Amino acid sequence: MHIFINGKKLIATKGETVLSVAKRNRVDIPTLCHHDALEPVGACRLCTVEITHEDWNGWKGLVTSCLYPVVDGLVVATDSPAVVRLRQTILDLLVARCPESAVIRDLAEKHGPVTEYKRHTDGSKCIMCYLCTRACAAVGCHAISAVNRGTLKEIAPPFHQDAIACVGCGTCAAICPTGHIQMTDKPRTREIWGRTFDFIQCEDCGAPVITAAYRDFAVQHQKLDESYYTTCTACKKKRTAQRFSTVGA
Repeated sequence: MHIFINGKKLIATKGETVLSVAKRNRVDIPTLCHHDALEPVGACRLCTVEITHEDWNGWKGLVTSCLYPVVDGLVVATDSPAVVRLRQTILDLLVARCPESAVIRDLAEKHGPVTEYKRHTDGSKCIMCYLCTRACAAVGCHAISAVNRGTLKEIAPPFHQDAIACVGCGTCAAICPTGHIQMTDKPRTREIWGRTFDFIQCEDCGAPVITAAYRDFAVQHQKLDESYYTTCTACKKKRTAQRFSTVGA
């Protein structure tokens, strides 16, 4: 099937979303809560686009492109006046919520004027996109979640205590789009969510490979042998290269 994005005819496949077609064809649609490894939820709404179709008698509407499935002949506009106004409003609100986030401010300056709100900030950069909680659930830990309601809502371990279920994998910090989640890595330890985890050291170069807690979790739930985690990725590649060079000699 074919769809049209900003007047350009593009090939699409049944089951794809508008955002996936746009990304594949390098059409810029801003988003904060989307990640290819996770199911889309449309939390940030930044990827909103305007759609219409020749069979819809002139009707058009706004949809989140990460959730909207393509149909043959769909006409999509990523920068119509309605989309631009909505995107600027969303970013304006995000700047008000997280004025210290460089990512948010850069997006706001790129897509529209930034309103300078006179308000105190607690230093939070969290935009409640839920990428971290979804990633944690995908790993299988469920160590963090959204707690409280309204303006007090935040991401935290249960009852704001140390994250007992956390294994220190660092997935939540790595996937956070605004750098809100604090994680400190030292040569032998990692600190995150109020806990300190010991690293497994690479037996070849001594670099940190994975936390011991995450190693134990992976061995139990992912059925990988414990020996898999004794070397870092770089040394694994080096060993593989050496093995192939020996075979070819």
